[in-house]
Amino acid sequence: MTPPAHHSFDVLIVGSGLAGLSAALHLAPTHRVAVITKRDLSDGSSGWAQGGIAAVLGEGDTLEQHVDDTLVAGAGLCDPEATRFVVEHAAENIHWLQELGVPFSREDGHLHLTREGGHSERRIVHVTDATGAAVQATLRTKVRMQPNITLFEHHVLVDLITSAKLGGDKDTNRCLGLYALNEATDTVESFAAPHTILATGGAGKVYLYTTNPDTSTGDGIAAAWRAGCRVGNMEFIQFHPTCLYHPHAKSFLISEAVRGEGALLRLPPDVGDGFGGKRFMLEHDARAELATRDIVARSIDYEMKKHGVDCVYLDITHKPKAFLQEHFPNIYARCLELGIDIAKDWIPVVPAAHFTCGGVVTDLGGRTDLHGLYAIGETAYTGLHGANRLASNSLVECMVYARAAADAIRGDTAPPPPALPAWDDSRVTDADESVVISHNWDELRRFMWDYVGIVRTNKRLERAAHRIDLLHSEIQEFYSSFHVTRDLLELRNLVQVAELIVRSAQARHESRGLHYSRDYPNLLPEAKPTFLTPTS
Repeated sequence: MTPPAHHSFDVLIVGSGLAGLSAALHLAPTHRVAVITKRDLSDGSSGWAQGGIAAVLGEGDTLEQHVDDTLVAGAGLCDPEATRFVVEHAAENIHWLQELGVPFSREDGHLHLTREGGHSERRIVHVTDATGAAVQATLRTKVRMQPNITLFEHHVLVDLITSAKLGGDKDTNRCLGLYALNEATDTVESFAAPHTILATGGAGKVYLYTTNPDTSTGDGIAAAWRAGCRVGNMEFIQFHPTCLYHPHAKSFLISEAVRGEGALLRLPPDVGDGFGGKRFMLEHDARAELATRDIVARSIDYEMKKHGVDCVYLDITHKPKAFLQEHFPNIYARCLELGIDIAKDWIPVVPAAHFTCGGVVTDLGGRTDLHGLYAIGETAYTGLHGANRLASNSLVECMVYARAAADAIRGDTAPPPPALPAWDDSRVTDADESVVISHNWDELRRFMWDYVGIVRTNKRLERAAHRIDLLHSEIQEFYSSFHVTRDLLELRNLVQVAELIVRSAQARHESRGLHYSRDYPNLLPEAKPTFLTPTS
């Protein structure tokens, strides 16, 4: 067996999405950077983003309007300072991407701006309907050209290493690096650095139905919590209203921009009592299909349960075929592969877990509660999204805070960390491990969908908490006794994040934004974020 390696860098970045790669490029001129990602560099949620990036660039639009739209969508829980910080720095980061060569869609010589739910103006910069893929392809090319950036693909975060864990003073606790499982050698390697950035994305895979890739297992959130960091607003899980409903389409999103260009939501054509094909959103919100995601997802959920149907339909057949092929080429092609011609046929859709609005608590520089540790992107709770994320605010948040964290690191003269102890790998491999992990993973995702989904009750949350306790004990026994695998590590993180989601949901005795409780249907007069603090 190959002996485990020991690495030392100036900065460790865990995650290769937009946040992680942006931070790496900003730091590369002055720091030796390691980018650690658990699969290929191309995997992750950023590359799946269809709609685009929100920024004030059009005539008639203002920073105040973007701020106001964000605050309205966030249902009173957005942090005003963080919101203004992101909005004010959005345009400069779009220009940075243009300088790198991202081929944004243009019309009449200008950037083409589309509109999405919750936005009062057209301000979504995009690359047709595959913005994330185009941005990530450009960043990957630039990252691979940087001599100061070393890539570690197929390296899975095991845990953070802190001075307190090594016997140091808890009052001066600091992140010293991390352990990561090298899947090629099946050994756990140590990475030392004075600065570590968590950019691991969200935790959508905690739910049975999600638009997220398989990598979205809450690794950074769980690791930061175990290291002593607070988390905020974990009860606010955004369910995207329109995930393609088809047995051969896994996690395929129908972009909100489709509704932004006029698509209507309808009941299935075969619903009885005269409801067949009826448009229903006007009965739920005056903004209809362009209401915020929490309202549209909850309305779809209500109509599906009311009429006992498996999905609803998105109708954009009133637009010309040429228009659809130009604006939504990937959606058009994928649906056509499945026998759905969106120029003629309605698109079957259902809500699915999409975005983790909460995360590791950070300041405007991406700093967490632990010295030397930063969190950016979907991993972080910055206060921007409040109780519900405004469409296309996520990618711009990634870029703004990547730059902010890089600036903070350049201003921090932290000493190099001491030599780190090797990982204890005297554990054995258990033959039943894979079977147990598979069963527990499936159980977790199903009861989280059933009990902690779009509509919640006290009893459902209690049932989820009870099952999570049982899974925690079983998984911790495996983690402590047996050789670690990616599946085990991801399941350990998902169960931890599930616990944080449920505890946060139980603490909120109201219905606000993405958190809707039948036991507390009203809105409390004062909007307060939910913060959880580790007890040990």
